[in-house]
Amino acid sequence: MTGASDLSALERRLGYRFRDRALLVRAVTHRSFANEHPDAGGDNERLEFLGDAVLDLVVGEQLMARHPDLHEGDLSMLRASIVSEAGLSAIARDLGLGDHLRLGRGEERSGGRDKPSLLADALEAVVAAIYRDGGFDRAAEVVARLFAGAIAGAVATEPPDYKTRLQEWSQARFKVPPEYEVVAERGPDHDKTFRVDVRLRGRVLATGEGRSKKEAEQAAARAALANVDAGD
Repeated sequence: MTGASDLSALERRLGYRFRDRALLVRAVTHRSFANEHPDAGGDNERLEFLGDAVLDLVVGEQLMARHPDLHEGDLSMLRASIVSEAGLSAIARDLGLGDHLRLGRGEERSGGRDKPSLLADALEAVVAAIYRDGGFDRAAEVVARLFAGAIAGAVATEPPDYKTRLQEWSQARFKVPPEYEVVAERGPDHDKTFRVDVRLRGRVLATGEGRSKKEAEQAAARAALANVDAGD
């Protein structure tokens, strides 16, 4: 069990010292611990929600600054990859965050300190705790430093094809892949044009056309990525 007095090492790795240490304690408190200890002061789930928003904003801003010519769909895909469970849990492990988690007995026995989902959630909560304690500028400073390598690496990577990028974005955000359906064909057999819808969880994200089904699917995926930041 980790208490407030045990978190100085984590603060040093974060490069941030809390004025209100209770915020950091809450950020590392899993609901399993809070359920077993009614006096724990709550769990980190609400902080996770806030931290997710802070991370999206700061990482998005960093990506735009580093790569001003990148299309919005590319930016969204890169951001989704960086703040995915895998990306967040890797940074959490570098921080040694798992050593500081307050877990219930069941999570402790099942290896919760190294579970990617718990680590990713806790990192989001820690970012929110910094935001609540020191304001946006301090939180942005910490995030930019912690994610510098991931952001630089993502920008340096050649973007994959549109279908792959859309699938990676969809998996990172919703844990399900998009689906493609040919909704129309026109023209003679030697000169056909295909129209394809791309759907996510039953909703049409975009439509594309091409001289082949593959080309139409790529066009639909490209249009869907362009709509991501517009909220479509």
